[in-house]
Order: sequence, then structure tokens, then C-alpha cells
Amino acid sequence: MKTNVNLEISRLIEYGIQTALIAPEDRAYAANRLLALLGAGDFSPVPEAQAPRCPAGPLERLCAWAVEQGRLEDNQDARDQFDTELMACLTPRPSEVAARFQALYQESPQAATDYYYGLSRATNYIRVDRVEKDRLWTAPTPYGDLVVTINLSKPEKDPKAIAAAKNAPKSGYPACALCRENEGYLGSANQAARGNHRLIPLELCGERWFLQYSPYVYYNEHCIVLSEAHRPMKVSRESFQRLLEFVTLLPHYFLGSNADLPIVGGSILTHDHFQGGRYEFPMAKAPLREELAFPGFEDVRAGIVHWPMSVIRLRAGDKARLVELADRILTAWRGYSDAGADILAFTGDTPHNTITPIARRRGEDFELDLVLRNNRTTEEHPLGLFHPHSEYHHIKKENIGLIEVMGLAILPPRLLTETQLLAQALGEPQKAEEILSRPEMEKHRPWYQELKAKAIPAGEEERAIQESIGEIFGKILGNAGVYKDHEAGRAAFRRFCASL
Repeated sequence: MKTNVNLEISRLIEYGIQTALIAPEDRAYAANRLLALLGAGDFSPVPEAQAPRCPAGPLERLCAWAVEQGRLEDNQDARDQFDTELMACLTPRPSEVAARFQALYQESPQAATDYYYGLSRATNYIRVDRVEKDRLWTAPTPYGDLVVTINLSKPEKDPKAIAAAKNAPKSGYPACALCRENEGYLGSANQAARGNHRLIPLELCGERWFLQYSPYVYYNEHCIVLSEAHRPMKVSRESFQRLLEFVTLLPHYFLGSNADLPIVGGSILTHDHFQGGRYEFPMAKAPLREELAFPGFEDVRAGIVHWPMSVIRLRAGDKARLVELADRILTAWRGYSDAGADILAFTGDTPHNTITPIARRRGEDFELDLVLRNNRTTEEHPLGLFHPHSEYHHIKKENIGLIEVMGLAILPPRLLTETQLLAQALGEPQKAEEILSRPEMEKHRPWYQELKAKAIPAGEEERAIQESIGEIFGKILGNAGVYKDHEAGRAAFRRFCASL
């Protein structure tokens, strides 16, 4: 069908008014900005145009029209860049967004974040239509229900886009995907389009930081808090102070930091940042396995969390006391070795020990989880001793970062098709060999045999696979835990705590 440009522009404008991105007085201005981008001449408003539930439909059709007219390359990156610029025509200026946030903050912190999160969805910065395609489920384990998601909202680059990114000149602006200079940025082959991106300025411990949401929300109100300065990640005493300051400002959010070393860190180590949101992860629900007492810190409740990774939990009403104890634990852990537990702090001058910290509020109290990490590699485990082991790489090979530490597995899109094929092989044994002979399924053969031995009832294959993935994810977290959950591991964990 031929795209009715007048209708799609009219629908977008109605959408902008309905979501309060623009006012009725902005109709002509918004239409003209959209026409300028499209390179279209005349415009006749369609009075009966209805606002869509989300802008994806009109945007997709306007991109298709631009491709037909030869104004746009026909690939996903080009379309994403173009539809982002179209939405930028309806997006308030950064100063307006920040002022609105601050005004609502005077009412309540939650009112402010409700507005900002709603804006991020309304502007299509968070692509709601894609996020809704993600698969999410829970699976029981000895540590409670873990959460698993197959993320489908981030489109995979096609070969042409990958080649374009490789050959594109590196401008160095913005310096990385997190820099505040991304706000309003057109985008390039190497950098995502951010014309509809808005940041909220914050002050954390006398320093300028910014709040934004992740465009690929892995959980409710998944936010990123980034430093104004482009500097490397570093977990430090100041990190604990900033985390606790943030949950003072926004007490309904948690905030945590990825570790600051490769293998056990996040995907971006070049820009100091945190991740948080309005969500209670499985680890936050986990009880203490045993209590700890640190001399001189009798006012701080402490313990080891019942979790497959190695977590010390601290809780107190006084932030300064938490920071002081957390800093002592971090300093001690940086230099701590226990060869009997396979923990070496250094190989030559290369450091291995660090911490993944997470802060949250518990009523008037502050709670700080300190997850002990070590990024040492060995001949047997070249990708990391405390990293998903090779027998689980058919499910996940990537690093275990902050989000997964807390019990939410982010699995690659390939698993959706592969698990569907696996379910078919289990349900139709006569086709199993044909299915498992496919190149992408060979790696799942041992898993298939394991599931087949369970004699899964007909029709229950998909759920059995989901529960098995949850069980495997629990074992992966155990791989990443520096102290294993057996008697020798628990004794070694106690030795470190006693050493403090």
C-alpha cells in the first residue's frame, strides 16, 4: 500500500499532543519540522487521524516512504536513525525536561521519575514495541526464583551495517555511548541515534552526574547514572558514597555498579557509571545465610547472603558508617589471596580482585551488598576461572555483570529459535536427529540428552526447558562465585571475613 504521508504525520502529531510531548499550539511547527526531514512538500492535515498506542506504526510507514523516495537507505540502522530524528521533532528540549523533573521532584521523587520514564517511552527512546517482544520467566532454584529473559528488543546488525561501522571514520565524538554529549546526537555507523534522548542532571557528593534510562530496559525503570567526566570505571570509597547518596535522592530506586575489571565487569569500562531502577531482584530478596560481626562496627548489621555468588550484606541507618566498613572490606579484598580457595589477588602486577556493590533502602535504613569478584584466568578456564564454564556456553558465554549478579539472566536472541527447536526434538523424537544435526543445534546435544532422560510429559517441553535454563543459570552464578557454596568454600569465606 502507498503510504499516506499526510495521515501518518497527522497521527504522529495527535500522538504527541495526547502524550503531552507537544501542545496543540505546536501543530503547525511540528508538521513543518517533520516535512523538512521527510523532504516532502505539501501537507494537508487529516482531521479524523487517531493517535496510535505507540508511534512505531506511523514511524515505520514514514521510513518506508522515505526509502521509496530514495531519501533513506534500506537497512535497520538507517531507519532507526531516521525515525529517531522524526521523534526528535516532538521531543521537548533538555532544559524543559530537566525543569519539569525538578518541579515534580518537589512533590515527590516518584512523581519525578514517573514523568521521566513516561517521557522516555513516549518519545520512542525506549522502543516499547520492541521491548514487549522480550521473553521473560522465572525458574525455581535452591536460592529462590531466578529471572530469565531472552532479549529481542535490540536488533542485530546486518552484514552491511557491520561493514559500514568498520569502515566509518572514528570521530571520537561523543567519546563513548554513555557520554552526556549523546543527548540529541544524530548518530553514526558506530554510535546510536539519540535525537530523542534526554538526561536529568544530578549532584552526587558534590560532583555532576546524569540520570537516564536504558533504551533496552531489562527490568522495570532500568536506569543508568553516568558521570559528566569521561573517565574509566573505578570501584572506590567514592563509589559507595555516590551509591548511597543516590538512594537518598531517589529512595524508591536501587543503584549498583559493575566491577571495574575485565571479565567480571560490564560491557563499558571506559565511562564511570552505575545502573539502577525500580525493581527488586532475586538477590535482594535472598536472606542471610549467616551473620557477621566486625569489631568496631557493632552498629552495622552484617552477614553473608544465601546466594550462589559471594555476597556480604551491610545495613545501617548511618551512611557514613556503611561507607567506612565497605571501604575497609574493598581495600582488604583488593590485596587478599587464598591459594587454597583458588583466589590470587595479583598475577605479577595485574590485579584480579574487585567488588560489585549494590545500594538500596530498607525503610529508614541503607543496605549495601558487596559481591566479591576475581577475574583470574587459567589454562583450564581461559575466559575466566570465575566466569561461566565451558559446559554452559551453549546457554551463555558472556560476562556476568551487575544485572546477572543479582539474579536476572540476559540471554542472546539466538536461544529463542534454538529452544523452540529443542522443544520440537523432545516432543517429536523421530525428528530429533535431523534437528540436532543443524549447525546451531550441535552444541545442545548433551542438554537434549539430559532433558530426554527426565521423561517430560507431552506439552510440557517448553516449560521444562525454561526451568532447565534457570537451573543452569544458577550453576553459572555458582561458577562466578569466588567462594563455592560447600563446606570448604564457606570456611574460606569465613577466613576472609575474619581477616578483616
